[in-house]
Amino acid sequence: MSLAKQSSHQLFLGVDGGGTKTQIIVADSRQRIIAETLAGPSNPLRVGVDTAVGNILEAVNSACEAARRSPGDIAAAVVGLAGVRREDLRETIRARLQKHLPECRITVVTDAEIALYGTTRGEPGVVLIAGTGSICFGKDKYGNTATSGGWGPIAGDEGGGTNIAKQALKAIAKALDGRGRPTRLCEVGAEYFRASTAEDLIVAIYAPQMDNKRLAGFAKHVAETAAEGDQIAVEIIAVAGFELGMAAYAVIKKLGLENEAVPIGYVGSIFKAGDLITVPLMKTVHSFAPHAFLQEPKIGPATAAAIMARETPDENSDFG
Repeated sequence: MSLAKQSSHQLFLGVDGGGTKTQIIVADSRQRIIAETLAGPSNPLRVGVDTAVGNILEAVNSACEAARRSPGDIAAAVVGLAGVRREDLRETIRARLQKHLPECRITVVTDAEIALYGTTRGEPGVVLIAGTGSICFGKDKYGNTATSGGWGPIAGDEGGGTNIAKQALKAIAKALDGRGRPTRLCEVGAEYFRASTAEDLIVAIYAPQMDNKRLAGFAKHVAETAAEGDQIAVEIIAVAGFELGMAAYAVIKKLGLENEAVPIGYVGSIFKAGDLITVPLMKTVHSFAPHAFLQEPKIGPATAAAIMARETPDENSDFG
């Protein structure tokens, strides 16, 4: 047995990686958080496997340094990432991480799986993630799972920050051209993207340095503009809520939970819009699943991943 697995000071790693950032939690055997840190994005479909793995390892090393511990003390890790629905991609990332953490038992899952655990602590339910992108994941009492969304900014991510920002930019373009209704998003967008004219806005949004994080960040300002009563912004956020509700519909239908009191967790920056997004979301959900209800997550996704790592001991380990 390795020294790491013999140690009474075993650590457990939780990773929550998305399109804009990676959050790392290191916990001890009593589930106490001893270190937490952030690094760059780790969605491999957005940044590539090399960058994703590099950012995860950077965060792990920073967390261990802050805790004055060695990465070799990590007994198990659950790595929840956006963009890893494919099993072969999960295995590629797991193998790459394993080279740097040889004594660690590593499991790679989707970010939706750790978010669901954070909502229900392993019980049946559904979770919606709406941050940079969007995805819905659910599990029934038999362990069957279903997923909707997670198609990325080209084919999907409706209800996520990037999609909201794109819809707002379309509304701005139409308003500036005279093809659409006036909206205060024109002024808000000009300030956010630092553009004084329509021509400058075109240059700004297509500039080489315009990355996904910067674009998705505009969604926060769209939500704030909606909260101030701008009708176009209100409609954009409401459509995002409807789309998230449809993602939940797809998962609930696949699992046959239409008549169940199914909890729906919600994770991600987009939900800071509050009732502007949750009301149209639940109106959509209740049209086919009248007993479903929103449930605030009990713990954050990265913490949930660390607990999952602790609660799935190695069959060959004496610990657990």
